[in-house]
Amino acid sequence: MTLSVVAIKAAKSRDKAYKLGDSDGLYLLVTPSGGRYWRMNYRYLGKQKTLAFGVWPETGLAEARAERDAARKVLARGDDPAERMKLDRIAATVAASNSFQAVADEWLLKIEKEGRSTVTMKKLRWLLGFINASIGKRPIASISAQELLVMLRKMEGKERYETAKRLRSTCSQIFRYAIATARAERDVAADLRGALIVPQHVHRAAITTPKAAGELLRAIDAFEGHANTLVALRLLPHAFVRPGELRFAEWADFDLDKAIWTIPPHKTKMRRAHTVPLSHQAIRLIASIEHDADYSSFLFPSRRSTERPMSENTINAALRRLGYAQDEMTGHGFRAMAATLLNEMGLWHADAIERQLAHCDNNAVRRAYTRGEYWDERVRMMQHWSDHLDFLRDGAKVLTAKFRKTEG
Repeated sequence: MTLSVVAIKAAKSRDKAYKLGDSDGLYLLVTPSGGRYWRMNYRYLGKQKTLAFGVWPETGLAEARAERDAARKVLARGDDPAERMKLDRIAATVAASNSFQAVADEWLLKIEKEGRSTVTMKKLRWLLGFINASIGKRPIASISAQELLVMLRKMEGKERYETAKRLRSTCSQIFRYAIATARAERDVAADLRGALIVPQHVHRAAITTPKAAGELLRAIDAFEGHANTLVALRLLPHAFVRPGELRFAEWADFDLDKAIWTIPPHKTKMRRAHTVPLSHQAIRLIASIEHDADYSSFLFPSRRSTERPMSENTINAALRRLGYAQDEMTGHGFRAMAATLLNEMGLWHADAIERQLAHCDNNAVRRAYTRGEYWDERVRMMQHWSDHLDFLRDGAKVLTAKFRKTEG
């Protein structure tokens, strides 16, 4: 006689455990405490053995019978169902540790230890969140290029072309890490090169003419916001570092006696230390800051906490207050302004300008050579640039002339 759900529900606990039999070795073990456990007795190589299939009602009667039937098929092949279940559990555990999300988390931990910035790590985790929700639990070795493309196409459907492009690139790095750690055999993300929509490159807004640069500098001098924000606004054109590098600038990064600002690798985009020669004007601006390292390690601390730098929106918000729209000028635009006007002067070697912008050559030997060769020129260039900014700010007439280019 087989079991029924009614019979199971009606079963009462007794002083001793007892069995409610179903068929083909399956039974329900009822304990004195009222627990109901699915079991199956079988013989393998002459020995009596028992399999456990779960607890009722979490495991229903139909599920228990399906487990029993699967075990009987294993027996029919001459294998031990208990060993097969053990191997299946091991395989499931391995598969879980080899899921896309598990490998991605491991890769994130690796690059974080290698010095990626907090901001970069935050962006990467945000980016991977788009794909972990869909294929994060899938074994990374079994994910196909087509499967990944479907996920990226969903992002393209929302016209987030740049995000889709970056996510494909990030996934490619994760697949390559999986290959290196013997959890995948190929980078399927690499197969998708050319399959995604190429986003239109949008240049950051910048002022690049001498007349407009002078107007901007005069507008900055008239800024009536927070004193620290004013210093940051004034310093950025002279140093033309990336806005994030200015935000995270710390007193310990400066040697004012040597007129040098050394930005550590973990604060730079390229993860390489970058040195900025400081002009007399830049040093005076830094000296005008109304606090020191005892108050905050940051030159430009947050107004809410001295333990944090100023907000990433501070500079752009100040420019908006000055009347410059987002498509006219941004904090990053000071770099384009410097690059354009310095190149137009014809006085400086292009490599010196590129080096000062921290646009590093991919060739390590050439990079080291360029750094040494152009240091003295960069020192002269940065002082000349600050003098030129003062010239433009004071509203002097800008003369256009042909200068002899410095021989490099």
